[in-house]
Amino acid sequence: MLVDLQAEIVAAGAADLMTLRLLAAVAESGSISAAARTTGISQQAASARMRALEQRLGIPLLHRAARGTGLTPEGAIAAEWAADVAEAADRFEAGIAALRGRRAPLRVAASLTVAEYLLPRWLITARMGASATDREISVTATNSTQVIDLVSAGTHPLGFIESPQSIGALHATMVARDELVVVVAPDHDWAARRTIGLGALAGTPLISRERGSGTRLNAERMMAEAGHPAATPLVELPTTAAIRTAVESGAGAAILSILAVRDDIAAGRLVQVRVRELRFIRELRAVYGDASLRAPELQRLLTVAARGA
Repeated sequence: MLVDLQAEIVAAGAADLMTLRLLAAVAESGSISAAARTTGISQQAASARMRALEQRLGIPLLHRAARGTGLTPEGAIAAEWAADVAEAADRFEAGIAALRGRRAPLRVAASLTVAEYLLPRWLITARMGASATDREISVTATNSTQVIDLVSAGTHPLGFIESPQSIGALHATMVARDELVVVVAPDHDWAARRTIGLGALAGTPLISRERGSGTRLNAERMMAEAGHPAATPLVELPTTAAIRTAVESGAGAAILSILAVRDDIAAGRLVQVRVRELRFIRELRAVYGDASLRAPELQRLLTVAARGA
């Protein structure tokens, strides 16, 4: 009998979860009127629901008297099972909501200087205004040419570049200005001089990033526009950290972002050498394919980044 009743309770839950919540609320609150208020329906509607459930189950759930309405012994047992069904339904709804929220992260591409020295702070600041339903942001760190390719291909809706090259049909917003500086080891010949001519810099093979790097593109373009094309690099390395290590070891000179070498200069590990005829000032830009940047998480990140401009 009880097993059959439990099966009926589960079946009733599939048809009318609200009524089962009402039955559980009667057990918790002690009266049908209080249960009606808890579930947000009128007392008349609550009474009608309970009568319909009694007819379906074929047992009396409530004993009705002049002093009030309470659960019968069978009703008390049924109310426990109804509460279990309601709780399971709540877990199911919460689980489905969580699955809906588990969307793939938004992908952002950034040149190495931006990815290492600016983007972490922008992401933290943007996250302060986030909601619990916001999507995570995944960062791909690469050179500026590859960033443009990724955004153009649509795999990354937002990118940050250091280079002055054409971005095709993409949209762009300036987010910061940066200065490139010449650095050498403390025992390098240029360290004692502190300044050099542009011709001497352009004629010296430097430790450089690979082709496609925004730092290299900017430096080579500015030197060429000033009438001094850069010499072929002494060596090409894939990261700023590798270049810093090579310069510190005395292998040669390099042109790097001040963001990357400021601490090394302050600590005396590197020496900044000024170029008399030229300062290497560049713009850092955000690039994106959709002018409206539909994802609010990316809109917020771009707003935070653009404040630096």
